[in-house]
Order: sequence, then structure tokens, then C-alpha cells
Amino acid sequence: MSLLIRNITVVNAVGREEQMDVWMKHGKIAQIAPYIEVHATEELDGSEKFLLPGFIDMHIHGSAQMDAMDASDEGLHVMAKSLLKEGTTSFLATTMTQSYEKIERAIANIAQFQSQPDEAELLGIHVEGPFVSKKRAGAQPLDYIVQPDIEMFTKWQALSGHKIKQITLAPEEPNGFKAVQSIAASDVIVSIGHADATFEQMKEAVRLGATQGTHLYNQMRPFHHRDPGVVGGVLLLDAIKAELIVDFIHAHPGAVEMAYRLKGADGLILITDAMRAKGMPYGDYDLGGQMVHVTEAGAHLSNGALAGSILKMDQAVRNMQQVTHCTLEELVKMSSFNAAQQLKLRTKGQLVQDYDADAVIMDQQLLLQHTIKAGQIMYSLK
Repeated sequence: MSLLIRNITVVNAVGREEQMDVWMKHGKIAQIAPYIEVHATEELDGSEKFLLPGFIDMHIHGSAQMDAMDASDEGLHVMAKSLLKEGTTSFLATTMTQSYEKIERAIANIAQFQSQPDEAELLGIHVEGPFVSKKRAGAQPLDYIVQPDIEMFTKWQALSGHKIKQITLAPEEPNGFKAVQSIAASDVIVSIGHADATFEQMKEAVRLGATQGTHLYNQMRPFHHRDPGVVGGVLLLDAIKAELIVDFIHAHPGAVEMAYRLKGADGLILITDAMRAKGMPYGDYDLGGQMVHVTEAGAHLSNGALAGSILKMDQAVRNMQQVTHCTLEELVKMSSFNAAQQLKLRTKGQLVQDYDADAVIMDQQLLLQHTIKAGQIMYSLK
């Protein structure tokens, strides 16, 4: 199978090339040039459109009625297939605070999962909780929040076949700093979230290896001019890349713009933090044994706490551009390149020869036209 895209603008984090032909073969980008003379299985006209790397969602719990915590192989397949409709070609299946037994069932299920050609690629696991702060629990069930436990994490990593790529924890909790240092040393991204740390504790966590902040602004010790807190730490410490949910529910447009001005496109990672109601009608849905009410105002627990989102990645990209007027190159950084760098993915996040042929085609209004996975068109706008 091969695909030839004619006369399209190829956008990467470092720049763009206009009116290019792109040849994809055997799941890889075979060539990018002003004109390619080759016979392909499928040919597509890309005039007046943009080709961007496929989106990478580092923080997503569910979609299409399915959730990573269901510990269902079929559910993961449904979820992975649904993500192509929003341009997401790779993702981390994200667990949440629950009993050790339920977390382990979910990890074991994700560990054996094999993505199919018509699905987004499951890159690994993001463990969110249970090593978080009860003060900043949000939708993480209080009854199952525990102190950071390196031995337990080590057990989970072995169970996963070393597929845990990211963990969200609160470094200020007992054993928190030791956990940051140990886990970071094992080449897992330590992301500070659901945390009540002071600015000084944030600096210490960064010194010990933390490199990310989980859903900036949400369930973090807020900024105060006498105590910048976790929010101040994420915004000011250059070593931290900040996840951002740009649905204008989790963060006001002004807060999104402030993050962009302070962190720049190099320091931000667009995520959805979506739950099973994404792509489904409004109504009531389960999240970790809790009832979530989903309306146009977002996904909320009965106590009013936000419980993930129903955001799609292509909408996050449009929302980001709308608020910040950022360039397409910057959008590539925030939607794929930065995530690929964090995850040390050697063949994703860029459209260059020999890289994975995962891409999205967007029109001038940044509306998704096609999603390409491994060199094949797997979704087209009807």
C-alpha cells in the first residue's frame, strides 16, 4: 500500500514547505519533494491544505463509551479507532485513582493490547494517581488516594512490561521526593499534578527529575503572589512542560493565553483528558465508579467538580489558534512534536523521510479533512 499526496503544504515544528508532494509507503514517509514521479495505490490532491504530524494525546482516559479502567480489550480497540476521527494517531491510555486491584487489572489489559491498522497507536500507559494529594483530588476518588509507593510502582511497571511512560503524582506527599527521583531515573516521565506543593517543593521536584505538569491550573495549588504554588512552578520552571486542556471549561481563554505567553509553544502540550462520554450524547456516565453529568458545560461530578473532558484534539488545536493566534508550526509543537520529544519517540512528531507516516490534513480553517495512519487514509470528513 502506498499513498501520494500532491501539492500540499507540509508543516513541521521547524518550518513549512509549500506545494510539496508526499509519498508514503510501507507505513513510512518515503519522500517529500516538489514533484514525485511514482505510481501509488492511492493519490490525493492536497491543494490549499496543510499536512501536519498526527496528534499525540498523552492524557486520555476514554472515548466512545469506553474507558482504560474498564480493563477491556474490546473497549481499547473501540476507543483507539474513535480517536482517528479527531486526528489523534497515538496516545497514552490513562488510568486513574482506584483500588490497587482495579489499577492492576487495567495495566495488565493495556500491556497486552495490540493496536490494529485502523486504530490510533497505543504508545503506553499514563498512571494518574493514586499517589496524589487529597487536597487536590478533583475527580480522583478520595478513598483510594495513597502516599507515593516506589515498590508498588515497580510492581506495576513489571506488570506492564515496562509500558508505563508517565506518572502523575504529588511530590510534597510523604515519600514523594524519593518517588520522583526513583521513577524519573527509570526513564518514566514524572508529571506533577493533583498536587498541593509549594513553589520551593516544585523546584526540588524538578531538581530530582520531574519534567511535566498535569493539566495546568486544574487541581494544583493555585498561584498567590506570596506563594506561587504548583501553578507558578509549572509556568516559571523551564524544565517543566505543561499539559493544557483547551476546551475553555478547564481554563479561561485568558489563562490559556497567559500559559502561551509564559511557556511558549515549546513548553506546552495539548491534551484532552477525555472520559468515556467523548463523542457520545449528553447524559450520565461512569468515571471510576462515580456518576458524571455531561452537558454542554462539560463533565462534572454531582458536587460540581470537573471530571475530565469531552474535548477532541482537533478542536483543541483550533481553540489554541483562536486564542493565541499562534503559527501552524507552533501548533505542531503543542499537538505532537513536544509529546514525541517527552516520550523519546524517534519516528513520530515530524514529517520527514523515514518517519512514521502518521499525519492529518487540515483545511485553511483548520478543519480536519483526513487522518492518515501508517500511510493509509483511515478517516475522511464526509
